[in-house]
Amino acid sequence: MSKDYRVLLYYKYQAIEDPDQFAKDHLEFCKSIGLKGRVLVGKEGINGTVSGILAQTEKYKDYVHSLPGFEDLWFKEDEADGYAHRKMFVRPREEIVALNLEEDIDPLQTTGQYLSPKEFHDAILDEDTIVLDTRNDYEYDLGHFKGAIRPDIRNFRELPQWVIDHKEDFMDKRVVVYCTGGIRCEKFSGWMVREGFKDVGQLHGGIDTYGKDPEVQGDLWEGQMYVFDDRISVPINRVNPTVIGKDYYDGTPCERYINCANPECNEQLLASEENEAKYLRGCCAKCRRHPRNRYVAEHQLTTQEWEERLNAIGESLNDSQTA
Repeated sequence: MSKDYRVLLYYKYQAIEDPDQFAKDHLEFCKSIGLKGRVLVGKEGINGTVSGILAQTEKYKDYVHSLPGFEDLWFKEDEADGYAHRKMFVRPREEIVALNLEEDIDPLQTTGQYLSPKEFHDAILDEDTIVLDTRNDYEYDLGHFKGAIRPDIRNFRELPQWVIDHKEDFMDKRVVVYCTGGIRCEKFSGWMVREGFKDVGQLHGGIDTYGKDPEVQGDLWEGQMYVFDDRISVPINRVNPTVIGKDYYDGTPCERYINCANPECNEQLLASEENEAKYLRGCCAKCRRHPRNRYVAEHQLTTQEWEERLNAIGESLNDSQTA
């Protein structure tokens, strides 16, 4: 049975003369139809993900396609049980995906070779091809393509320096890159071409499109795909799905992400509900004892109950906060 809600994922590099006014008009329309989501607008184009009931998302697609230059914008769609976002934001930005290069890349002029899901599938099986994940480390840990390299980065703008540091490892080899919906690869593959990499390919449409392709059906993907909305993760592999995420606390299989309860930390962790409660959603002893621990506040734990939870794992509320 088809679900009533839809999530739209999209982007397009297309010159926008006045991003501030464009964003203002865009937000006004989205709110007028009750849509929710997050949209970034820049002089170079638009990048967004929104959610709503089918009628709302259809109105939104019609609206975007009516804008000059965006008539052919490609929307990737997922069914959902409800809104995948809590509010509606449309914000102007210098870049619609932040790579922060000293000399920017225009994907309309320079980018890697587009690869269909089948071509990308075949590239993964080619032992002479390097598969590079362009996403953040916590995205990779939840799910990735079989054999893909995991760059040790916390955000996308760190990736160029990481590649420069490891350049000799794959400078003369074929390199294929991938990301969630394709937008990060547009700029990054172009940057690699400019840096002198001889053979660079990118998964056209990203992981999201790969999982829906009827020929590959997500094969060779391990785990789930991280998404930046309330769903947190979505399945990709429809052939032989696996769980590769590991619980932060005990290493057991897990695909449930939480944020550290210390608002000054906010580290993302894979954790079961049982371990979240046991460790008060803290990534370390200091965060578990933080005076503004959000888990403690949300569950209205008394100081005695807080202390008892900590004692159960061999810690104390009175231990030094610098431990």
